[in-house]
Amino acid sequence: MTFTLESFSFHVLPMHTRFPFKYGIASMNALPHLFVTANLVVDGKAFSGLASEGLPPKWFTKNPDTLFEIDLAEMIAVIQNASRIARLAAEKPTGFFTWWQNLYAEQSSWAKVKECPSLLANLGVSLIERAVLDGLCKALGQPLHSVLRSDILGIDLGAVREELRDMRVADVIAPAPLSHVHARHTVGLGDALSSAEGSPEDGLPYTLEETIRAYGLRYFKIKVCGKPEIDIPRLREITHIIDTNCPSGFHATLDGNEQFYDLASFREFYATLRADPALAPLFQSLLLIEQPLHRSQALHNDVGTTLRSWNEGPGMIIDESDGSLADLPRALDLGYRGTSHKNCKGIVKGLANAALLKKRAATIPGGPILSGEDLANVGPVALLQDLSVMALLGVTHVERNGHHYFRGLSMHSAGTQEAILQNHTSLYHRHPQGFASLHIQNGTLDLSTVNTAPFGCGITIEVNQFEPLNAWIKRGGMGEL
Repeated sequence: MTFTLESFSFHVLPMHTRFPFKYGIASMNALPHLFVTANLVVDGKAFSGLASEGLPPKWFTKNPDTLFEIDLAEMIAVIQNASRIARLAAEKPTGFFTWWQNLYAEQSSWAKVKECPSLLANLGVSLIERAVLDGLCKALGQPLHSVLRSDILGIDLGAVREELRDMRVADVIAPAPLSHVHARHTVGLGDALSSAEGSPEDGLPYTLEETIRAYGLRYFKIKVCGKPEIDIPRLREITHIIDTNCPSGFHATLDGNEQFYDLASFREFYATLRADPALAPLFQSLLLIEQPLHRSQALHNDVGTTLRSWNEGPGMIIDESDGSLADLPRALDLGYRGTSHKNCKGIVKGLANAALLKKRAATIPGGPILSGEDLANVGPVALLQDLSVMALLGVTHVERNGHHYFRGLSMHSAGTQEAILQNHTSLYHRHPQGFASLHIQNGTLDLSTVNTAPFGCGITIEVNQFEPLNAWIKRGGMGEL
């Protein structure tokens, strides 16, 4: 299967949160949601592929000294550069994998010259990659899982990582995509727990207690700030609320949000929390610890010494440190048990990571971990594409928070919301106040319609209803957020 790329277009939909989402050094109140359209020609026929991503503050680069406008300009620059490379690589008919290899390599070389971190640089690769994959799935009339199992894209895992030479994509992904996944609810650093002072009157649950009851949640991702005097009282309340409202049991993960600069300090912090009797239910249900070390320190040699000697420690994974193809092998060598998948880190990269974890499973004490994490994803495109990949990777519980920090699909037109409600009847429902809202029942998401649509979404979205990116930048849109 070959294709050419005619052009890309970029459009922006500004989004505002229901209340601030506090994570690490950032507190997000608003962000631009970027739509990327890829115009392809496949076998002489024109197809349009679509991808989207919210561009959040202080995740791709965790620099406390820069303004969000500067960070946002950098995010846009890497995306536009990736589109330039992608178009040049597909001026003549090309196969998907050959095209992707060129895109990844050229973007990496450009990023090295620009001293751009690989996590940020590959945001551009991932968005362009997703838009093209959406177009190819539409051209084939098949969902992504079927396309990947057929090997029509020619993805060569051994060419991505030499040690995967004997593995095929079909050997890595689930035989059939998961029909349901558990929604793992984010408890942000500033989230209300049981008292609803200042709650938004928008028809959606606000406190942790309300949210558990409304959605029947059983899986939770709890963010910590790394200061016992703050974290312990808060974790005691969180543990009590979850334990009380989940009589059949629960599962939790802790997100360190890069708050530590050496593993010895985190080990001491962990021991302090672990020794508190009130937190016993939390630690009995703990699945993993996500990225406690700052990305500048997380893959240093001394981390491996401590990790390998910490026999009673939790399963620890990288997240923000998983920026390039070299990072997960390095992390596993040091003693980490795995990584996260987010579509913003790349689809081919995610497949290669899943393959590596499967390949090395027998050598990873406690077993490998591929977790599903979130970046405040919302529909109708980004969330559904992300869920599509989680389902085919077999990730059974996935952090979801976009529906909590944003008011469903209320920021979209009535036409878009109606299309989602009609085409994804199990994943969305009409809220009593009229807007389309994610439908979480008994703590799970039904992915039956996601798994049959071309790359998850399957509806036509008129991007011209949104503001063109360049016009948005010129009128000072970045300063409005």
